[in-house]
Amino acid sequence: MSFLAASRLWLFVLVAGLLGAYVWRQFHRKQYAVRFTNLDLLDTVAPKRPGWRRHVSAVAFLLAVCSLLVGFARPATVKRIPVEQNTIMVAIDVSGSMAATDVAPSRIEAARAAAIQFVGLLPAKFEVGLVTFNQVASVQVAPTNDHGLVANAIASIQPNGGTAIGEAIYASLNSLAATPQKANSSYPTARIVLMSDGSTNAGRSNDSAAEAAASAHVPVTTIAYGTDSGQITNGFRVINVPADKDALKRIADQTGGRFFQAASAGQLREAYNAIRGAVSFRLVHREVAAWFIGIGLIVLMLAASASILWSPLLP
Repeated sequence: MSFLAASRLWLFVLVAGLLGAYVWRQFHRKQYAVRFTNLDLLDTVAPKRPGWRRHVSAVAFLLAVCSLLVGFARPATVKRIPVEQNTIMVAIDVSGSMAATDVAPSRIEAARAAAIQFVGLLPAKFEVGLVTFNQVASVQVAPTNDHGLVANAIASIQPNGGTAIGEAIYASLNSLAATPQKANSSYPTARIVLMSDGSTNAGRSNDSAAEAAASAHVPVTTIAYGTDSGQITNGFRVINVPADKDALKRIADQTGGRFFQAASAGQLREAYNAIRGAVSFRLVHREVAAWFIGIGLIVLMLAASASILWSPLLP
């Protein structure tokens, strides 16, 4: 259960104060009572008190207030609703660094297998497109329901060149804009899933692309793929190619997407499975405040009844 107005729960501090005041009053009442040493006289002039029953109305009153406060904070249950239609642009880094073998058998081969599995497990009504990018970005497949076509295109990608993450986001947005299905501000029906293992060194900046995606209400979920010790060989030169986790996390944060870090083929598959679950279902909050308000009112009436029966005054 979650709360749509959780900030209102601070009012429970006041309930704790009421409870403390009641306990303090009961303690000092006992101290006052022991001052009367003539217990026989006290028994004749003071009526018998109901004992533990006098506390029932006070406890019930506090429980009623607690229930009403929970209702005031707007409690809600969360339910997963299947998404029937969605448009997913898969953007895969095919720069030269994807040839690194720090992930067996290589980054590019593991990435191909995981991306093909991801596309194959998406709901049939989902439209899926493919963008590949190195120093430039290319739309290999426009959004389509033919998931096999996308899988075949993924299977043919080869690593070469630099990295232009910003251009990949722009290319994905342009492809989404050309489809009948658009994103909206209430629930995104278009998303970009971007996997990269490096830093942008060509094309437009990540920040400008992220701003464009945020303006279009298209979340960009990013996967930083590879280890910090990845290397490739260029002639006689050995070049370090660690995954740029910070840059990819920043893109996800700016666009309302999610960030994943995958340092192995298994972790990449797990990331894609988590993404598939996120895009295939949406969370719906259903308020249940009426239940807590109703319970609070019933307990409040019980508190009043107990007070009338066992105490001279309402608590």
